Amino acid sequence: MYETEYKRKFLVVIDETVECDRALTFAAYRVKRTGGTVVLMSVVEKPEFIGLGVEDVLRAEAVEEAERNLDARLARIRDIGEVKVESVIREGEGAEQIERVINEDRGIAILVLAASTGEGPGPLVMHFAARAHALPIPLTVVPGRMSDAEIIDIC
Repeated sequence: MYETEYKRKFLVVIDETVECDRALTFAAYRVKRTGGTVVLMSVVEKPEFIGLGVEDVLRAEAVEEAERNLDARLARIRDIGEVKVESVIREGEGAEQIERVINEDRGIAILVLAASTGEGPGPLVMHFAARAHALPIPLTVVPGRMSDAEIIDIC
């Protein structure tokens, strides 16, 4: 029998929402239990044309904010324990960039999103649930109102 490292990757979209932490908790504890890697992805919107040099400043500020969000989530994962992590920052429209990363990295096996705690499931959940038949990987949607303890129990 051959022993090989399990290489499945869970893609989690990182932003400022509470729901993002629900998806992160699910992916990190699942990877901790079953092996693999958590891929943290942040998408920065392209700045609108305002004037020479202004876009560069806006872009740099957006990337810095994305890096701060990723750093905060990396610290959270370190608290969970030994979990392999990768991170990626892309610029553009969110859903389009997520699909590109999925298509470029064949190791990504599951897209993990969390439903909104407010009205409706949230824009990314709606987008990918409607297109789930076209995704080359499964979509896992974590209820946004679940607690960390409840999420850990199902992982």
